[in-house]
Amino acid sequence: MNEFLEVLLPGLAISGYEITGEASSVYNCIAWAAEDGSNWWDWHPRAYWPEFAPRSPDVEALVQVFAGLGYSICDGAGLEAGYQKVALYAIDGRWEHAARQMANGQWTSKLGEFEDIVHPSPYDLTGGIYGNVYCVMRRPLPR
Repeated sequence: MNEFLEVLLPGLAISGYEITGEASSVYNCIAWAAEDGSNWWDWHPRAYWPEFAPRSPDVEALVQVFAGLGYSICDGAGLEAGYQKVALYAIDGRWEHAARQMANGQWTSKLGEFEDIVHPSPYDLTGGIYGNVYCVMRRPLPR
């Protein structure tokens, strides 16, 4: 990741991060959080968007996307045995980003068309271009 993005996401420079994937315009953060590396998910008509959720920039539409994938809103971002979590970010009611918790408790994000990264907490991305964590959602891991 370049220094320009560290200015836009100042928490990453403080907490640290690791680049884990190359830059790509094939998929974005929403797709990455949903574990889809082959589509760009967006409410715009030319992008992929699940049919069960309204095409809207409203953060509640993104909540519906992840609810349709089996997630429900939960209280915290800490690692919970038997669950996978996502954090949804918003600015002024519009969704901006999503991150997914990995099995080791770290979080993974796709930064627009830039790289995939691993970072310690979903809160490492707040206060910058993604706004703040709107909610954390969890779903049971497959057995």
